[in-house]
Amino acid sequence: MTATKSSVIPGFGPTLGYTLFYLGLIVLIPLAALFFRAAGMGWEQFVQAAFAPRVLAAYRLSFGGALLAAMINVVAGLLVAWVLVRYDFPGRKFFDAIVDLPFALPTAVAGIALTAIYAPNGWVGQFLKPLGIKVAFTPLGVVVAMVFIGLPFVVRTVQPVLQDLEVEHEEVAVSLGAGRWQIFRMIILPAVFPALVTGFALAFARALGEYGSVIFIAGNMPGVSEIAPLLIVTKLEQYDYAGATAIAVVMLVASFILLLVINTLQKWHSNRLGAV
Repeated sequence: MTATKSSVIPGFGPTLGYTLFYLGLIVLIPLAALFFRAAGMGWEQFVQAAFAPRVLAAYRLSFGGALLAAMINVVAGLLVAWVLVRYDFPGRKFFDAIVDLPFALPTAVAGIALTAIYAPNGWVGQFLKPLGIKVAFTPLGVVVAMVFIGLPFVVRTVQPVLQDLEVEHEEVAVSLGAGRWQIFRMIILPAVFPALVTGFALAFARALGEYGSVIFIAGNMPGVSEIAPLLIVTKLEQYDYAGATAIAVVMLVASFILLLVINTLQKWHSNRLGAV
């Protein structure tokens, strides 16, 4: 008689069933419905709706702006996390709490605030105007808004890794004659790289789907400063459900591909460290 091996976790079967049911109801079924609706359009109609000149311009701004903002946040987020972890200065806890402000701040409020600050007569915009730099109601304003809402993802992802990184390793490297750049490249960067990639992915995804904080500062000019989420909403308001579905499917597929690339990169980096 063969004894059955019991699970360590009690109630594994019901919890697994509930998890799969919940994910299917909340995630898989809506996404499947989106693809099924797009499949019923016909290839020619789908291409016309998803790759019109106005839509392509919205893709370029959304994906390009999100990519640029995420790259900026990787550098800025690493610096902010480093300062908050490695230095003790007056008001550090206050600034540490400020990092989470974009999480709690309503997106519409953030958009209005950024527009007021970077408008030609705003606190910052009035100093940029004589230099010929216009932020509000331009694609540059879109990137600024995306940077604002994406920064906390990188900081909060990298910060715990830096806290767990032992300073003794850097001290040993200094005693052996290593320079600052060598210490960063050989000790710090390999340790924080997976967290940086994760923070980049989170910041990119948040910026790509951002709506409220972007539409106020973007200007929303078709072909110039119109983002893809706004174009989807515009299509829905015009009862063009086929066009909205086609744009959503393209953005969804592109996001899946990006996540696949990022996960592959993380796995490659982990295998590389394991081999070393």
